[in-house]
Amino acid sequence: MSTTKVRTPTSNGAADAEAPNENRYRRTNPEAEAKINDWIKSNARNWEYIQAMPRDRLERTVVLNEIRQLERRQYVDTGVLQNIKNNPDLKAAYDFLLKDVPEDKRDEVIVSMEREKWLNKKTQSQPQAQSQTRREGVRV
Repeated sequence: MSTTKVRTPTSNGAADAEAPNENRYRRTNPEAEAKINDWIKSNARNWEYIQAMPRDRLERTVVLNEIRQLERRQYVDTGVLQNIKNNPDLKAAYDFLLKDVPEDKRDEVIVSMEREKWLNKKTQSQPQAQSQTRREGVRV
């Protein structure tokens, strides 16, 4: 993923120290920008609606999306832990693996391991040609 930092100067050329809420650095990801531009082209009416929204409404919409994302993650994490608690063999296996992990960190580690297992399973199920094509487009 190629990102660049662009310093946004003020009228006198210095960084704007008087506006703490303004981003001093803006990252540009060409792949993300291309996706956004494609979406804007195919959804012109929605883009006009978004542009007409007041800034306060836009900010609240972004916050609501963050809340929804957090709630989805918590829902999945709770489901993963519930499935492990309902499966005695799996619970015993995790108890054995995590015997040296502090008790208050075990749930976090279990969810992390299950997420990693799911991601590995997902990437292994993709055809080899697709995974090679994906890696070719990403440069560090």
